[in-house]
Amino acid sequence: FVCLSDKAWQFVKKAQLPRYYFDFLKERKSLAKNQTAYTAAVSLILGLRENLKRIKEEGLENIIARHQRFSLAVKRAIEAMGLELFTKENPSEILTAVLAPKGIDAQEIVKRLRAYGIIIAGGQAKLKGKIFRISHMGYVDEQDLIMVIAALERVLIELGYSLTPGIGVKTMQEVFLTS
Repeated sequence: FVCLSDKAWQFVKKAQLPRYYFDFLKERKSLAKNQTAYTAAVSLILGLRENLKRIKEEGLENIIARHQRFSLAVKRAIEAMGLELFTKENPSEILTAVLAPKGIDAQEIVKRLRAYGIIIAGGQAKLKGKIFRISHMGYVDEQDLIMVIAALERVLIELGYSLTPGIGVKTMQEVFLTS
């Protein structure tokens, strides 16, 4: 979605940069005819409609509360495993960034989790190999996150990290049962 002020439209009219898909003038003309200038991404529009329905059914406040619970559970599990959160002050509630243990490449953690069917993200640019990121937003539930933590424990042990198996899962379950 794009929204342009009157001032921005003046810049669009003067712009000399070559463009194809982001030609706002062409799009504006098409919208006047209740059409799109290009083939619309129908699957994205239908996906948006379904997610807006979901938001309406569950309620925005409930969705926010659920993601806050998920964030708390993942962060507590990570700390129980003796790992360090990348951001300690005002951490994100949509994902948890974790410093890889000393001597373990975060990209190797990401790669091994993928072998278990779990997809998390590594760090980017100067953080590549140093952190990994676990998302807890969108279409995930408690069981998904428990599986991520269980697999993470296993991968870390395989890589030589010392931790009590199950400590992260236990901590996460405690958060879920008490919140």
